[in-house]
Amino acid sequence: MPQARALDVTLVRVASLLESDPGAAMRAAQQLVREHPGHKAAVLLLGTAQRRCGDARSAAAMFSELAAAQPGSAAIRLELARAWLAAGDSAQAFAAFERAVELEPDLAEGWRELSKLRAARGEWRECDAAYARFAALANEDVRLREAAAAIAQERLDHAAEQLRQELARHPDDVAALRLLAQVALKHEDFAEGERLLNECLRLAPGYNRARADLAEMLLLQQKAEPMLPLIERLRAHEPENVDYRTLESAAYGLLGQSGRAVSILADLVVDFPEYPVGWMYYGHALRSAGRTEEAIFAYRRAAELNPAFGEAWFSLANLKTFHFTPEEVAAMRAQLARADLGQADRWHLEFSLGNALQAAGDFAGSFGHYARGNALRRAAIQYDPERTTALVERTRTLFTREFFAAQAGTGHPSSEPIFIVGLPRAGSTLIEQILASHSQVEGTRELPDIPAFARELGAWDAAPTYPESVTHLSRAQLAALGERYLRQTRPFRLLGRPRFVDKMGNNFLDVGLIQLILPNARIIDARRAPLACCFSNFKQHFESGVWFSYSLEDLGRYYRDYAGLMAHFDGVLPGRVHRVNYEELIADFASEVRRLLDYCGLAFEEQCLRFHETRRVVQTASSEQVRRPLYTAGVDEWRNYEPWLGPLKAALGDLASS
Repeated sequence: MPQARALDVTLVRVASLLESDPGAAMRAAQQLVREHPGHKAAVLLLGTAQRRCGDARSAAAMFSELAAAQPGSAAIRLELARAWLAAGDSAQAFAAFERAVELEPDLAEGWRELSKLRAARGEWRECDAAYARFAALANEDVRLREAAAAIAQERLDHAAEQLRQELARHPDDVAALRLLAQVALKHEDFAEGERLLNECLRLAPGYNRARADLAEMLLLQQKAEPMLPLIERLRAHEPENVDYRTLESAAYGLLGQSGRAVSILADLVVDFPEYPVGWMYYGHALRSAGRTEEAIFAYRRAAELNPAFGEAWFSLANLKTFHFTPEEVAAMRAQLARADLGQADRWHLEFSLGNALQAAGDFAGSFGHYARGNALRRAAIQYDPERTTALVERTRTLFTREFFAAQAGTGHPSSEPIFIVGLPRAGSTLIEQILASHSQVEGTRELPDIPAFARELGAWDAAPTYPESVTHLSRAQLAALGERYLRQTRPFRLLGRPRFVDKMGNNFLDVGLIQLILPNARIIDARRAPLACCFSNFKQHFESGVWFSYSLEDLGRYYRDYAGLMAHFDGVLPGRVHRVNYEELIADFASEVRRLLDYCGLAFEEQCLRFHETRRVVQTASSEQVRRPLYTAGVDEWRNYEPWLGPLKAALGDLASS
């Protein structure tokens, strides 16, 4: 017995050398086999060491003999499969892995390797099924529980450090890579998040959790086209998965295929009639398609199924033209009184009640709810106004008259794009609807491409290099970037019209880049009076991206940065940007529309004055308003809240009186 224990201790010691010194492990294992011929563990150890040392065929021969002698051993078959794989014989490796999991169905490593081999053979369904079996057996959620909890608690630096330590030990740990991608997403570092998730799928082609995360990350960036093959693969593995079906609908919605988006979700709510999230997404699709009454029914159904579902209530409030009943107001108050209500549900309900009390004329109560909703949201996000101000200052420093004069003739010559820039809630959707009513123009949506280019060029790096980085681009590279923009936005142009609108408001930060890569594109600044614009943003909850809107002080500062930067471009590129003041558009609509069309080089068409008759998909908070005749009620609504807007006025400074 003592001799057996001594051998076990020696085996453990030799096995510990496999990672650090496989050569030493092989020599020690050879000695053990000589001393203990036919000892199963010693032979296994020797074969593994031979494989680690690059002598995979010798290892395969040894394991083959051992497997013949012990045909019921899954462990031997697993090592035999690994040896054949290392020797480049995937067919024999595949057969050995299959036999290993047949002998021991809970052999997690066998299923993982089979998944990779299935992928190499193009057997995608079988690949995904094998990896799903591995994931269930490996239980990665338990192994990385602390890092996952840190991410959920927004302790992102702690989570990242833990995950990097894990990856230093195990670089191919795809579960850790996936969680690190979630950290990148929290920082809005989409490029790094995509890189990490693509690395997950390279290492583990059947890892559908990473595939779903990648689809969701692309959705946040409104990159619909690359979502579709991911979702097709996901749905092939789990055709009834409700999350995958809603992702598919969202992708088609982004691409303007509203009929298909609605159809997918109509089927979903039939199949899962008690699923409130499905009803909410169905409402979103119906709303985008202009089917407002049906959208209201869907949202109400979601709230009925789960009265604490704050986003369902807010979806009703966000219709702008909807009014809550007294019973619905009471129901929302009851939910807010719950101590166990989740934070996201709470802030959605605060914004919803702010809307309801505004409609009822209770402006003090309304502002209280808006303020609480914004405070909750501000506490949950990371936004540094200094970074925006610094970017604006660097932009003003670089883009001078002399700089643009030296760059004359750069970029792609296309005049197809019409950019609408500015803050949200400043009339950009109305301007887009006017232009999209013209026979030569197609309205698309807020396209993410220009901000993505800026991010690639270092706009939001820890030590930002944009916009200075554009000076390193050659004329050919600037033209290629313009061509890339046109290529990437083509899937959103479904009508084949010669011009199209990109209404990503944040492009005001990148007017200089647009000038360099698309010098003939039109740029329209949608401008609204500062107090009206900022308060309209304050009472609007945005799901993502508009991080400056959750504090009156942040809003005032952001508006100042925006107005200052646009004044700079007026000075260095006189006449390049056409400004549409919302209040002037409302006051003298026909004249302002003619000026707008003239600037865009478009002949006047009467239909542009009847913009509300134009039937198209509209995917912004103003979708119902632009389907009605000119909407004037909101021009001065901020005045009802003036007693509480002191912090905003202070942040705006002299702009508060303009």
